Amino acid sequence: MDSMLENLSKTEFISICVQNPRLHKDDLWHTHVDYEICLQTNSMCFRKKTSCVRRRYSEFVWLRHCLEQNALIMELPKLPHWNPFFSLRNTEQVSQRMKGLQGFLESVLHTPLLLSDSRLHLFLQSDLSITKIERCAHGKTRYTVAEAIQRSSRVYISGSEHKGSCDSDCESSSSSSGLGLSVDTPMRGSPLPFYESSDRDPELFRCL
Repeated sequence: MDSMLENLSKTEFISICVQNPRLHKDDLWHTHVDYEICLQTNSMCFRKKTSCVRRRYSEFVWLRHCLEQNALIMELPKLPHWNPFFSLRNTEQVSQRMKGLQGFLESVLHTPLLLSDSRLHLFLQSDLSITKIERCAHGKTRYTVAEAIQRSSRVYISGSEHKGSCDSDCESSSSSSGLGLSVDTPMRGSPLPFYESSDRDPELFRCL
């Protein structure tokens, strides 16, 4: 019995949650929604065991395109369809999109081949913008993938988001991390309230 419990405690898990949408106002006429992605794991594939970042739909589209390049003949999970009539204030539509985004990530994280892509890890566990993720993954930054993840300013603890003290651009300083909530548009002002969530390498990739 003790042996069985010990084996169960050693079982690897990866838990991912997409929640807490926020509406951002880019300028007078443009807004967008981003989502909180919280990850908890004991897998050796991940340098950080808990993390929390914010990403928007267009960044998920970018990620799927990147993974497609490594998937070869493997069929990738689908993203929720782009809806030209998507309303930022329609809570049902946003809820369905979050469910689809979470399902996409769950499928990706349970496909070992895809876990070898450093861009996936940076997407999930760093605050870098998409442009900086690309540069970092190709070795064109002064910091490594592992350093970018380790210096990320957000962690996920007991169902809540905690922001660390390191939130400046790690490309301009070797001891800090970049903050990139959006790939397309810069943030101009604070996020607006949306609605409450229902619950409030070689060193890096040791498994490869």
